[in-house]
Amino acid sequence: MDDVEQKFVLIVEDDADLRELLANLLDQAGIANEAVGTLCRASARIREISPALVLLDVMMPDGDGLAFCAQLRQAGFANKIMMLTAKGAALDRIAGLEGGADDYLTKPFESRELLARIRNLLRGATAWHSISTGKIRYARFGTWRLDLVQRRLVTSDDRIVMVSTGEFDLLRRMIDAPRIELSREDLMPERRETVHFDRSLDNRISRLRNKLGAERDGAQLIVTVRNRGFMLAADVSYE
Repeated sequence: MDDVEQKFVLIVEDDADLRELLANLLDQAGIANEAVGTLCRASARIREISPALVLLDVMMPDGDGLAFCAQLRQAGFANKIMMLTAKGAALDRIAGLEGGADDYLTKPFESRELLARIRNLLRGATAWHSISTGKIRYARFGTWRLDLVQRRLVTSDDRIVMVSTGEFDLLRRMIDAPRIELSREDLMPERRETVHFDRSLDNRISRLRNKLGAERDGAQLIVTVRNRGFMLAADVSYE
């Protein structure tokens, strides 16, 4: 059993059929979970079990999931939160991320994508907790390692490649969600209102590709997804 399968997911969804579908999907993937139908029940269970991930619907019968997410963050809940909602507008997505959500997926969703996002969030939770406790230091992708402590790249023959704070933050977000398309807002949430109009993200991507190009096929690790964003085209492991 890997670290992901040992993590617990709380599903917060008022639609009984979808709640059962999500629970069965996680059961089949070997991910421990519990499903509740109200925010009141969710609040109680979060206090009792502190789940590694809360899969949270926005439109709940006893409140607004976006407001509930923000309240959890204000109360000090530091684990992962993923919003799952029928609302797909950019403003709703931005509101969810601004409220403290780690990811946001709209209905209808593809089961494999949802599972991939859940697994990546759970791996990220494990990895960044392990960094703080000194259990891991590097994220490996392709032939590269990202030093998560000293915030620099390391080649296959142990040469050091320095990166800026912005480049490190960008690469870290991609590493948290490998092989998943990430929008410009996902990659630069601090500039979400202007990221479509300025060149900051494109410049950082270009600089990272140039640096990764020091290793064979390194520049191809960051893929442009036309009209949607970018993706890290590699699996990630931690050591």
